[in-house]
Amino acid sequence: MTDVEPALSAGPLLLIAAAAVAVLLFLIMKVKLHAFLALVLVSFLVALAARVPLDDVVTTMTTGFGSTLASVALLVGIGAMLGRLFEHSGGAQVLADSLIQRFGEQRAPLALGVAALLFGFPIFFDAGLVVFLPIVFSVARRLGSSLLTYGLPVAGAFAVMHAFVPPHPGPVAAAELVGADIGLVLVFGLLIGVPTWFLGSYLFGLWAGKKFVLPVPNILADEAKAADNAPDPSVEGSSPGIAATGPDRVATATRPAPPSFGTVVSLLLLPMVLIFLNTGLTTLATNGTVDEESLVVRWGQVIGATPIALLLTVLVAMWVLGRRRGDSGAEVESVLNSALGPVCAIILITGAGGMFGGVLRASGIGAALADVLGDIGLPVIVAAFVIAALIRVAQGSATVALTTAAGLIAPVVEASEGLSTVDLALVVIAIAGGATVLSHVNDSGFWLVSRFFQMDEKTTLKTWTVMETLLGTIGFLLALVLSLFL
Repeated sequence: MTDVEPALSAGPLLLIAAAAVAVLLFLIMKVKLHAFLALVLVSFLVALAARVPLDDVVTTMTTGFGSTLASVALLVGIGAMLGRLFEHSGGAQVLADSLIQRFGEQRAPLALGVAALLFGFPIFFDAGLVVFLPIVFSVARRLGSSLLTYGLPVAGAFAVMHAFVPPHPGPVAAAELVGADIGLVLVFGLLIGVPTWFLGSYLFGLWAGKKFVLPVPNILADEAKAADNAPDPSVEGSSPGIAATGPDRVATATRPAPPSFGTVVSLLLLPMVLIFLNTGLTTLATNGTVDEESLVVRWGQVIGATPIALLLTVLVAMWVLGRRRGDSGAEVESVLNSALGPVCAIILITGAGGMFGGVLRASGIGAALADVLGDIGLPVIVAAFVIAALIRVAQGSATVALTTAAGLIAPVVEASEGLSTVDLALVVIAIAGGATVLSHVNDSGFWLVSRFFQMDEKTTLKTWTVMETLLGTIGFLLALVLSLFL
């Protein structure tokens, strides 16, 4: 479907856009309407207010919704399955233990953070943090330092991966809406995300650990004890924590050993290698270095497409982390199925964000916003960061901020001239930076960290909120600098 001719001038269209965002935030924050329903309702109201022809209203909404879900649903769903397989097999514990052994206890915060970065590639922030908390508590208790010294680098690592790196739903949706190449977003997400984490999370965590001496809470005492008292494989029937009896004892005794460190890292690297292969071959073909019609190039691009790369990785992981370790086909299927329920809401919200962006595009609001930005001389990448930051502060969710801001900026990107594929990828990173800053009391991540770390709100604002603001700002500044030279 082609965009309709705008029925209103730029002034009224911009007022409609501002009112739409205000109504959206009011419905989510005050009325407590589910974000999915709020986005659908506001999309419908914007279409009516902007005088989109009645015959085109529903088509415009469903087109934006469907085109976004076409890629997002696959990436988020398969990515969640991959993360669940790593969690179920004990991959997180293996990563942490192996890296601490290699880095040494003095660099335990760095080791835990690196493990969280690796594990954070396929798993979402909330799930990853909860899985790692018993490990963090165990290490902090054993080494006797402030919990923040170990906890903030881990929490920051998951936050960076969740906001900056596909296949997480926020950057995937933003890339889809803006028209950026997923492979390039992944490349720049990692290139920018890793130093951003080091500066804004690891180094800040070391400082905060000295500034705020936070004891290890007892909230996960049993899990932490289990991590400290891992079963001795040489003792038949040994089990962590309280000894099991009867069928439970047999099940624990026959539980297969977790995967090796090399296996976990290889599986984490496999999709990235395949995606990089696609991006590299496409770049070489565009430059004329290789023949784009070559069978090798075409097959490399197919298996390196993000959905196929993740699919192949999940299939390999099903065997390596499941069947080869003794799980039955039904058990592996149950593990994969358990990964989909928690992400359904995220997928629908992301699709509704695409619907919102499609309506804004069809109504002509995006073109009007592009004209205004051109008049005041605000670069697209800066506007993307500012818009995402405002939405983030107002409603809390990083994913909603990423999706909504991308929907607002997408028509501006279309109306702007001279933006390269690299520019588009960096715009996505700028949106991610804006969607990360200033996490406060309306963000579920704020309360997750506050309650698990047993910090009061004032301390959480001084630590978690400051760290999130550093991560978002540093990530944006790095993207801005790269945009000036690439």
